[in-house]
Amino acid sequence: MAFRKALRRTALVGGGTVVTAFGLSQLFEYRKKQVRSARLAHVTAEADLKVPFPTELPSRQEQLSALRSTEEFDVLIVGGGATGTGCALDAVTRNLKTALVERSDFSSGTSSRSTKLIHGGVRYLQKAIMKLDYEQYMMVKEALHERANLLEIAPHLSAPLPIMLPVYKWWQLPYYWAGIKMYDLVAGIQCLKSSYVLSKSKALELFPMLKKDKLVGAIVYYDGQHNDARMNLAIALTAARHGAAIANYTEVLSLLKRTDPGTGEEKVCGARCRDVLTGQYEFDVRAKCVINATGPFTDSLRKMDNQDTPNICQPSAGVHIVIPGYYSPDNMGLLDPATSDGRVIFFLPWEKVTIAGTTDTPTNVTAHPIPGEEDINFILTEIRNYLSPDVEVRRGDVLAAWSGIRPLVTDPNSKDTQSICRNHVVSVSNSGLVTIAGGKWTTYRSMAEETLDAAVEVHQLKAEPCRTVGLMLEGGKGWTPTLYIRLVQDYGLEVEVAQHLASTYGSRAFDVAKMAHVTGQRWPIVGKRLVSEFPYIESEVSYAIKEYACTVIDVIACRTRLGFLNVQAADEALPRIAQIMAKELSWSEERTKAELEAAQKFLYHEMGYRARDEQLSKTSEINLDYQEVIRYKKRFHKFDKECKGFITTVDVQRVLQSINVHIDENALHEILNEVDLNKNGQVEFDEFLQLMSAVKKGHVSDSRLAILLKSAEETLDQRGPVTVDRSGGGV
Repeated sequence: MAFRKALRRTALVGGGTVVTAFGLSQLFEYRKKQVRSARLAHVTAEADLKVPFPTELPSRQEQLSALRSTEEFDVLIVGGGATGTGCALDAVTRNLKTALVERSDFSSGTSSRSTKLIHGGVRYLQKAIMKLDYEQYMMVKEALHERANLLEIAPHLSAPLPIMLPVYKWWQLPYYWAGIKMYDLVAGIQCLKSSYVLSKSKALELFPMLKKDKLVGAIVYYDGQHNDARMNLAIALTAARHGAAIANYTEVLSLLKRTDPGTGEEKVCGARCRDVLTGQYEFDVRAKCVINATGPFTDSLRKMDNQDTPNICQPSAGVHIVIPGYYSPDNMGLLDPATSDGRVIFFLPWEKVTIAGTTDTPTNVTAHPIPGEEDINFILTEIRNYLSPDVEVRRGDVLAAWSGIRPLVTDPNSKDTQSICRNHVVSVSNSGLVTIAGGKWTTYRSMAEETLDAAVEVHQLKAEPCRTVGLMLEGGKGWTPTLYIRLVQDYGLEVEVAQHLASTYGSRAFDVAKMAHVTGQRWPIVGKRLVSEFPYIESEVSYAIKEYACTVIDVIACRTRLGFLNVQAADEALPRIAQIMAKELSWSEERTKAELEAAQKFLYHEMGYRARDEQLSKTSEINLDYQEVIRYKKRFHKFDKECKGFITTVDVQRVLQSINVHIDENALHEILNEVDLNKNGQVEFDEFLQLMSAVKKGHVSDSRLAILLKSAEETLDQRGPVTVDRSGGGV
């Protein structure tokens, strides 16, 4: 009774502060009095948990049918990000009849656009100590517990990562060391590995790209790293295997309400949904409790319940960029604790590339956030401050970029988002809508537990205690670090491909390998790659459909991570992905074309292709000296024999054939098209000079035309004219 009374009088806005001045009288805070024990223990009754679908998952159509035909669910969760799927898994393992709907794809939003870290929050601990903030301290402690749990339940998708904090002032060394040691102490027995101090020489040995000047030494500490979109998907699939009815591309149009006969008040009792893929198919999903886990869109669903409810979510945009793997060591990250404007920048190896980020700026809520050029250049500038002058940080090296919207819960009067505590709020409206808002990736499980505890209490649901601590996620059970060797030996996969499958699908990797087609080559025996430089294979596209992938974007963004790693490589893979999906899903030619266009638009806007592509068109000023212009003019005329002032594929093909180099005509057309700014089918001399100027300034790198023409010129020059003496005088 006391708990229900608290629902009517208590409101909370981010960071654990109780507030009534904002008029949020319909909210309540349900928080644990004490953080649970730090000791990790596997679920004692895991063997007793029902797993209705241990082998084959129900199809999406079967899931939609279950949503439509079930008379009433105990819980309906709206939102398929980490928090939403975490709530679904928590609910279904408590033996609650569970449903989840997501209007896009699972993990298509913020949960796939993180820094890829599983962490307690070093900077939050610093604030907790400096400001004597117990709430932030407890948040860090809880996050460190969840970090350990997540590394345990999904060992194939996560691993500890050492992160270096370079020190350039002597007084900072003991200061940072004390802070990092406190981080270890708070973690207690769940400390991944003890932090340590490095001398200048040892720091440069481990991180040779680091700037040497004024470097005093470094401190290395450990946090976790994961494949965020795949982790989110693993949570969703685990919930589905335990019997939750989950469906992506299912939009909530409105909330259903009924009148409580006892009080006469309206209560939320479900949602009117629509199948986004058809755009026409509508149905009702009824539930005793509806949970709002929509991340940045939290307030949108709350206003469906009550139009007058004030906003509690202040979104913040975080931009990340991807640069080549040679920018960082394979197994060491870097932390810049104090950038030029006070933000923290991470510099981390991930999937054989390097991720740098993140920014933190207020933004508007959108389903399609776009990385801005200003944010990209800010990150590049900060990187330059920490890397050796020998490493030229070029704008053209940005392989992909993305923006994620953090659903921060805050005082609406806050002037900035940098000082906001990344805590979460569980609230219940007068009509019974349960909202989980704020928080961060690492604590998704504990957030879900608190949310379900509140839902069970408020709606008087018959449920068992939480059973998700230690509960292995999809692919985690049976995985070992050497599992990839069996894939190589049993199926004849390339080692790199086998390692990728094992670390992506865990014990389910064998299901993907079984679907792989024979290559017809001596080696590998099976597993044709989608693009040559990445270990993704064609059978993953077919398997993605079993994992509820419905569009080409789903495959390049959340099933494989190709769109996040290299936009050009992803663009190259699109036709084959669409071809496979069209065959599997019986798409029409019109649907296949629309899928390709949507995926290209996604890469262009949301994955930074536009920002990369515009680097050439925006550098109209040709910044070359006289000698450089003469050199490039000479190179150009080796191809433009007739001095037309432009070159075509025919010109380039003729020169290449003379040096015994053969390139497919379609591929050659694509190479020239990258530089053909006015798209007239030919590359003019000024366009070529603009390209070379952009390459010189670092705005463009890896230009295939620039490298091709330079290589051909060098080959022609090495041949030189055949002398009369060597030719025998022509006899």
